[in-house]
Amino acid sequence: MEKKNIASLRKDYHRHRLDDSAVAGNPFRQFSLWFDEVAKTPIGEVNAMNLSTAGRDGKVSSRMMLLKSFDEEGFVFFTNYRSEKGRDLEENPYAGINFFWFTKERQVRISGPVHKIPEQDSEAYFHSRPRGSQLAALVSEWQSAPAGGRDEMEEKYRELEKKYEGKNIPRPKYWGGYLLVPELFEFWQGRPNRLHDRILYRRLERGQWDISRLYP
Repeated sequence: MEKKNIASLRKDYHRHRLDDSAVAGNPFRQFSLWFDEVAKTPIGEVNAMNLSTAGRDGKVSSRMMLLKSFDEEGFVFFTNYRSEKGRDLEENPYAGINFFWFTKERQVRISGPVHKIPEQDSEAYFHSRPRGSQLAALVSEWQSAPAGGRDEMEEKYRELEKKYEGKNIPRPKYWGGYLLVPELFEFWQGRPNRLHDRILYRRLERGQWDISRLYP
């Protein structure tokens, strides 16, 4: 494959600024403010995030996911516990998530320890999903494992659809939610000439937060 030079693809950021005096003292509040602002723009899925994990071997993997809820306890997402990310989190229960909101020229980086949420919460969310999504979770019993082919998966889906017609679909024990408890937030606002605004929140004892500005 011929080398593709894309160094000339460049965009200058100029829509907003992030002043030290204007940020909230609580990073969850700052995140909520930005989230609500971005949700009013034509971005599509404002809750789309990149999740990065690493197993015992230290090799990092990342993928796009959807955030499902957040409050001052942390950030909740759902997946198959047997997936690559699930296996990583079993070995190394620490992760990073990143939101890139191009309509506001912003990104937010968050990291901290991760643990499974209570089973009853996973149960409630699973049964709130469309039936097709519930069935897909049963089809993908070993998420990230090699599959025999698309036809095989679709045949299994049809079999499960017939089996549970008119019935509740059981949540598989290998599927549920995780809570990421933030230790660090970084709010990034694109600025002209690459002199971006970067505000870092780092958790201290007793739930307090240290706030500092980073060089771009």
